[in-house]
Amino acid sequence: MADSNVTIVGNITRDPEIRYTANGAAKASFGVAVSRRWQNRNSQEWEEQTSFFNVVCWREMAENVAESLGKGSRVIVTGRLEQRSWETENGEKRSVVEIVADEIGPSLRWATAQTTKNDRRGGSGGFDGGGGGGGGAPSRTPAGDAGGTSYDDYGEEPF
Repeated sequence: MADSNVTIVGNITRDPEIRYTANGAAKASFGVAVSRRWQNRNSQEWEEQTSFFNVVCWREMAENVAESLGKGSRVIVTGRLEQRSWETENGEKRSVVEIVADEIGPSLRWATAQTTKNDRRGGSGGFDGGGGGGGGAPSRTPAGDAGGTSYDDYGEEPF
């Protein structure tokens, strides 16, 4: 099955919330509002529509997001759509579609930013994209997992 890749540009609606799995993997989640504005050809009135998206990121990126971005920050998010389902304590079935981020950065259209490169935080490969040995592209998935990282890879229920 092909990935559903998306890129959005919008404002963070709530401060990133960071949590850690039992295995120690960081997970940050936050909301992004994306507004579209256009002029109605018939009435010449300006109209606006806002869509809200939940964004999730893992490991070092999650920690960087939690340290660097907050509510109101304008960001560019690139990632894949992922649907997860669960059952509530009352037996009700729930489902949500989230953007699992591959890259997150500040939008520089109306702002400036300063970046600081972090030291590698251990691990082999992972999401840090740092240099090192083999010269190949950095691994974005756990060894042997060609399909991407999911909640089940961490042995956890969704937060």
